Amino acid sequence: MTTDIKEYDIIILGGGPAGLSAGLYAARGNVKTVILEKLIPGGQLNNTLEVENYPGMDHVTGPQIAQAMETQTKRFGCEIINNVETKTVSFTSDYKIIETDKGTFKAKVLIVATGSEYKKLGAPGEIEYSGKGVSYCAVCDGAFFKEKELVVIGGGDAAVEEGTYLTRYASKVTIVHRRNEFRAEKIIQDRAFKNPKINIVWDTTVPKINGDVLGVTSVTLKNTKSGEEKDFKCDGVFIYVGLVPNTVFFKDLVNLDSGGRIITNEKMETNVPGVYAAGDVRETPLKQAVTAAADGSLAATMALGYLETLHDKVAVH
Repeated sequence: MTTDIKEYDIIILGGGPAGLSAGLYAARGNVKTVILEKLIPGGQLNNTLEVENYPGMDHVTGPQIAQAMETQTKRFGCEIINNVETKTVSFTSDYKIIETDKGTFKAKVLIVATGSEYKKLGAPGEIEYSGKGVSYCAVCDGAFFKEKELVVIGGGDAAVEEGTYLTRYASKVTIVHRRNEFRAEKIIQDRAFKNPKINIVWDTTVPKINGDVLGVTSVTLKNTKSGEEKDFKCDGVFIYVGLVPNTVFFKDLVNLDSGGRIITNEKMETNVPGVYAAGDVRETPLKQAVTAAADGSLAATMALGYLETLHDKVAVH
């Protein structure tokens, strides 16, 4: 790892909708800004085929929105570095320092927009068959299951929507939910109920995923009311049981809630001056691209005001 230290006014960790929006607003504020993204810009938008509820952008894919946001953010001068592995995050009295496999970055301001990742089920067989029938992304892996029988676990928007998407490839999709009704949006539920390829199993959990050397062969279903267990044959399992915030580097640096999300006020400020959080990484009642983008714009606007109070900005080249 290079010992060169690259200095900016604002560092944004994460290049999803929150990070890209923050980068856009920060760059338009004429301050030197960089987005450090562990994969490619867009975050979970890159795993979403159809987006119908982003205002002004109807009948578009997640990757299309991600690309448009990236292009716009770069146009105003925000630097974006992809495929960055963060090693450490530390704060001094004057700087926020990010050590990565692509060098060390420091700035007066840090905006944390690292988002969330899909929560693991925690059942035996999940890790063993990951990539061998167990998946967390229908868009990524759906095409590998043509004419197969699949199980989707969960009852929120992601589970029901991705379950419906999987019917493009699978011969049958069984959605297993631990309750007797979905939490998903009504329009998403209606599509699932009308789809002849979808079967729904209510009041049921999946305590085990079974397989052989080739991959998943079945799941064990457990009725939450009777306690009865039975094996259910399938060729793959898609898991959507919630999100876990990517805050591993911040547990000893800023205040987190009991779920590990960063606590902010309405201005996206954390308890540390000059550190802001935006998007799914913080506690928010609606985890959508539009709300993440709004968070990012507000975080950057507040950050620009904070920089003005310091009266020393890095020259923008």
